[in-house]
Amino acid sequence: MADAPAPQDPFEVFRRLWGPLGVPVPGLAMPTLDPQEVEKRIAELKAVEGWLAMNLNMLRMAIQGLEMQKAALQAMRAGVDAGSDAAAAQQPNPMFWPWSAMQQAMGAAMAPEAKDRHSDEENKS
Repeated sequence: MADAPAPQDPFEVFRRLWGPLGVPVPGLAMPTLDPQEVEKRIAELKAVEGWLAMNLNMLRMAIQGLEMQKAALQAMRAGVDAGSDAAAAQQPNPMFWPWSAMQQAMGAAMAPEAKDRHSDEENKS
C-alpha cells in the first residue's frame, strides 16, 4: 500500500467502483468539479428547456385549435338540427301550392259541365 500512488482525484475510487457497470446510476453520479463542464451542462439543459417550452406551446396551440374545431362542429350540428326541426314543424299551407290551385280551378270549371251532362242524361231518360 505504500507503493500505491495517492490518487489526484478524490472521486477516483467511485469511478473505478461504478466504471465496469457501464450504466450511470442517477442517484450515485458524482458532480463534476470543473466549472467549464458545469457551464456546458447548464447551457445544454437550458437548450433542452427552450425546446420543451416550444413544444409545450405548440401542443397547447394544437389543443386550442382542436377545441375550436369541436365547438364549430357542434354549432353547425345544432344549427342543422334546429333548421330541420323548424322545417318539420312549419308545413306550408296547401292552398298556396300552385298545383292545388290549378286542380281547384279545373274542378270548378268542370263542375258546370258535369252538371250539364247529368241533367242531359236525366232529360233523356
